[in-house]
Amino acid sequence: MLLKVDNVYSGYGAVRIVQDVSLDVGKGEIVAIIGRNGVGKTTLMETIVGDLPAVEGRIEFKGRDITRLRPSQRARLGMGYVPQGRGMFARLSVAANLRMGERIGGARAKPNYERVFQYFPRLLDRQSQKAGLLSGGEQQQLAIGRVLVGHPISFSWTSLPRASNPTSFKPSARPSAACATAKA
Repeated sequence: MLLKVDNVYSGYGAVRIVQDVSLDVGKGEIVAIIGRNGVGKTTLMETIVGDLPAVEGRIEFKGRDITRLRPSQRARLGMGYVPQGRGMFARLSVAANLRMGERIGGARAKPNYERVFQYFPRLLDRQSQKAGLLSGGEQQQLAIGRVLVGHPISFSWTSLPRASNPTSFKPSARPSAACATAKA
């Protein structure tokens, strides 16, 4: 099992948003967490990647308990995450934002800029531009590209990219990374 979430509870302060959630994601599987606004999809994803602590329960990644690991440690293990709102650094260049993702999956391999520019050729032309000056769709491409430049084993995002040029982003039928999106 690539990712196992077992009876997880999390939330903000005393308010528990995620309650007793369990899910399994196998290698190569795509799992979607679907629900209306406010039911805890983003809270669950933030708990899985370590931005929020799990109050109860256990999270395993590649058979290892990661429940108490920091987000940076989870990223080095191969967890990639595109947060809601993109989470890019507006004052930094496109190139600098992409460099932030190089360590996803650890430093075991050379960053994969070729893959990013294959999916999102517009980013190649805009490398020296400040990220905050990109269009909304280009910012979404940058957020996804920041994960893909590393070597993610799992790849999660909290909302589907609407304006990120779906004609250019077509993961292969045999992805090099399992893509875990969500389920609730």
